[in-house]
Amino acid sequence: MKRLFDLCISLSLLIIFFPLIVIIAILVKFKLGSPVIFKQLRPGLNEKPFYIYKFRTMTEKYGIDGELLPDHERLDSFGMFLRKFSLDELPQLINVIKGDLSIVGPRPLLMEYLPLYTLEQSKRHLVKPGITGWSQVNGRNLISWEKKFELDVWYVENQSFLLDLRILLLTIIKVFKTEGIQHNHQLTMPEFKGSSESDKQRKTKFI
Repeated sequence: MKRLFDLCISLSLLIIFFPLIVIIAILVKFKLGSPVIFKQLRPGLNEKPFYIYKFRTMTEKYGIDGELLPDHERLDSFGMFLRKFSLDELPQLINVIKGDLSIVGPRPLLMEYLPLYTLEQSKRHLVKPGITGWSQVNGRNLISWEKKFELDVWYVENQSFLLDLRILLLTIIKVFKTEGIQHNHQLTMPEFKGSSESDKQRKTKFI
């Protein structure tokens, strides 16, 4: 039932927002350059890797040392606008149609975070990741990594069709209110460094 729900919602949204998607793609091309679509390997259901799609929101500016500049120096006002209203997430509707994502589920994070999770936190991969999720509507980037994972695991253990509908409704409200985008006045969420040493040891022991 959830797969059918995902397909109906994603196909409907793709048709409705197709003109907007084309306009954004053109603007990204001229304002930020190519490639228009940013793709990155992320862990999906049972940690199986897949490529997630987004509109690019950063320029490719390099320092004198030849290294990419920090995120806050590559994220301009146009990129911030796309993030503010979650417009950069629209290409992920393709991920939903392909079956990589659900509309609702824990957000897929970076592959390099996988060995840093505790055994409890790794439960977030027992369901298919989503475009939006329980932690997204309960703080988004305003809350700590630990709180995010706690909310993700709660969703895994309490998921239902009615909960998904509630999350979708709250997501629409959050997008229009543009809440929770920045973490403590930072433009992007800080990198996850792992939980306490004792928690990591406990995960290693069980694995």
